[in-house]
Amino acid sequence: MNEAWPSVVRFVAGLFWLYFASQKWQGVGWMKGLIESTARANPIPGLHEFLVSVVVPYWFPFALAQAAGETVAAVLLILGFATRWAGILGLLLAGNLALTVAFGVSDDGFRWLYYLAVVVNAQVIVSGPGPFALGRFGWVPAWLR
Repeated sequence: MNEAWPSVVRFVAGLFWLYFASQKWQGVGWMKGLIESTARANPIPGLHEFLVSVVVPYWFPFALAQAAGETVAAVLLILGFATRWAGILGLLLAGNLALTVAFGVSDDGFRWLYYLAVVVNAQVIVSGPGPFALGRFGWVPAWLR
């Protein structure tokens, strides 16, 4: 069972991103208010100014990029293709959430969900796809392994 854990962690990380991505498939309009409120609440110097002056006025491309990134990370992690690259994408997405949205959440327990995503995606990068991944088949191109 020990050799299966990397595959389990990778699959669960993929389900995590699939859940977040699926919330945006019917539209990202609901993200505008969230982006505005989290930009105002962000205490990190430099990042706060960037969010307020760049991200908030141009929220739509940023919301679409987040949705597309979450979808790509989810599909690649669930199937086991390009696992380390998908883990890096997931780490960047989780870092984005941990540094922005987490400060807009008043519940500390819920905030840790974003921090846990950073750790899980880092673990995927370190451990790789595990034994149960489609990327292990010989017919898969090298760039998807």
